[in-house]
Amino acid sequence: MGFFGKILEKLGIGSASAAPAPAEAAPAAAAAADAAPAAPKPIAVVDVVAQLEQKAAANPQKLNWRTSIVDLLKLLDIDSSLAARKELATELGCPAKLMGDSAQMNMWLHKTVLQRIADNGGNVPADLLH
Repeated sequence: MGFFGKILEKLGIGSASAAPAPAEAAPAAAAAADAAPAAPKPIAVVDVVAQLEQKAAANPQKLNWRTSIVDLLKLLDIDSSLAARKELATELGCPAKLMGDSAQMNMWLHKTVLQRIADNGGNVPADLLH
């Protein structure tokens, strides 16, 4: 499991895959076409906001997951060190020009992680995705 998979797992989202994989069902759907029409499988929405707000309220540190990738990782009890964040950024395809500037990388990483969480069924507020 990749680093991002750990984030999804901590949030209880899907099968902890970094991206939805609807294409995997295509061969099985073709084989079962004679039996019954295949219906698309809906993504279950996970209330990420409620989970993170609850964790933040219970945490003795004042952590703001809405603006900080470090705080988000801390709330999920995942390594938030610079080395860990660089590993996550590499896994998610961070542009090389941002990797040398930790502040720029962190901003990119925060938005990308929230977008990927939303892509996998997490309810992330729209204002955090832009």
